[in-house]
Amino acid sequence: MSNKVEQFLTATEEQTIVDAIIKAEQLTSGEIRVHIEANCNGNIDARIIEIFETLQMHQTAERNGVIIYVAVLDKAFAIYGDDGINRKVDLEFWNSTKDIMQNHFKSGEFTKGITQGIIKAGEELSRFFPCLDSDTDELPNTISKG
Repeated sequence: MSNKVEQFLTATEEQTIVDAIIKAEQLTSGEIRVHIEANCNGNIDARIIEIFETLQMHQTAERNGVIIYVAVLDKAFAIYGDDGINRKVDLEFWNSTKDIMQNHFKSGEFTKGITQGIIKAGEELSRFFPCLDSDTDELPNTISKG
């Protein structure tokens, strides 16, 4: 793994992101993951789907998993939601979250951009997939790296 990826976030910043995932998932039955790696190998759309499947995010009961993907050296990021979400929302659903993140990224505030994206995704998901008493945490809240 690239040294740049290892240095992208401190341990404290990673914990801040994990805490944001936990907080966001208290609003929704949706599952949110963050994946960070060096490069997307030229096709970010194909890569995010590959990571989504590798992390088995399509295995949630309501197909309501979301991944925030960051390719550090490529200076690129993307958000991808599973079929259950995309059947209910329009494209603007993801664009508003991406805009929030991009504004922070442009200022070099990567942790803030990711955490704000997570919180926004949780708020948006709660409209379509509210947290129920019977809700269980179906996926790990950790940051995956490639």
